[in-house]
Amino acid sequence: MKGGVLSAPGDYIYFKSQVPLHKIPIGSKQWRYYDFGPKVVPPLICLPGIAGTADVYYKQIMSLSMKGYRVISVDIPRAWNNHEWIQAFEKFLDAIDVHHIHLYGTALGGFLAQLFAQHRPRRVRSLVLSNTFVETTSFSASMPWAPIVGWAPAFILKRHVLSGIRDSPQEPFIADSVDFVVSQVETLSREDLASRLTLTADAASVGPLLLPDSSITLMDTNDYCATPQSLKDQVCERYPGARRAYLKSGGDFPFLSRPDEVNLHLQLHLRRVGVEARPDLIPGAPKDGSGGSSNEPNNGRKAADDSSENDKRDSETPPPAESAEPPLAPEATGSHDLDNQLLKMAKLSDDTGESVTPPLENSFFRDKQNLLVSRALLNVTCEFFILNMLSLYLGNCTLTGNVAAM
Repeated sequence: MKGGVLSAPGDYIYFKSQVPLHKIPIGSKQWRYYDFGPKVVPPLICLPGIAGTADVYYKQIMSLSMKGYRVISVDIPRAWNNHEWIQAFEKFLDAIDVHHIHLYGTALGGFLAQLFAQHRPRRVRSLVLSNTFVETTSFSASMPWAPIVGWAPAFILKRHVLSGIRDSPQEPFIADSVDFVVSQVETLSREDLASRLTLTADAASVGPLLLPDSSITLMDTNDYCATPQSLKDQVCERYPGARRAYLKSGGDFPFLSRPDEVNLHLQLHLRRVGVEARPDLIPGAPKDGSGGSSNEPNNGRKAADDSSENDKRDSETPPPAESAEPPLAPEATGSHDLDNQLLKMAKLSDDTGESVTPPLENSFFRDKQNLLVSRALLNVTCEFFILNMLSLYLGNCTLTGNVAAM
């Protein structure tokens, strides 16, 4: 699949029209990132894997920013060793005037997030790690040509990066997520791919963190993933007190294939570590946290009354001092009600110390069970009606035969 505007998802095209892409040079590094949401809120910074870019987290930016959180998604710049990455990332945070951060990293991004938390503990407040690892020994052993990766042509590097993505029939949402990431790989230069492969093949491991396990959430998928299960088990063993948020499916890129579940876990994590959302600083966002419902018919008179009341209120009250960028697409009321209900249920599960899994399937099985019961009752009613009609028909036939005989 070739990455282009015509082949891009509709929500991604809308995202690109609303959220500006920032590009700033810092030293010898070129940083490419998105920054959206109220500036007064400590940011959640998203770090992609080896095949990702800042664009792969657009669904998290769209959802969480409308709820009052600040989300920053960055490209991994060209860094050829772990120490260079740590220093470059710290200079980037200084350049955008961000001091305390919360990191969400997947695969290679999760490994780099742990390294930064180890060497710069004062800046990292919490971690969300997804399908990641704590050491790169196995990757370096599988790449004997790592010393010459910087001289390899681009098509070989792309082929090696894409070889880790499962190439087989998959469900539509997972297949779409793979197509989107493949289109993003096509936008990476040879130097970008070479530096990321070098970071993966550079034999290193994460040391002890000063961050408590209670400030760490492990969010892994239980189906196929390019990260071996043994490496994910090492992460669980390293942080035994971390919160666990398992996704039954989602593949390598659950942030694209299962965005609702991922966003729910991220929101729950941020609440638990004390990040206070500021939806009141989002221009155009309803104060009660609910958006306009698309299921309700429009009423012209009511809309006019609401418009006049809003104009009057806007003329009386000054705008807030701090605000975010232009708002994204408003969400439906039912969506916000579902988010609040799921957050409450997930928090109850979280307080009990069990694995946090959104109860998204309970309603599905309950509705299915009700449907089966209804069908069974309908079948019994039909059988009863047919038997009664059959006996009446046989009686009429007998009576007709007797009359004919007479």
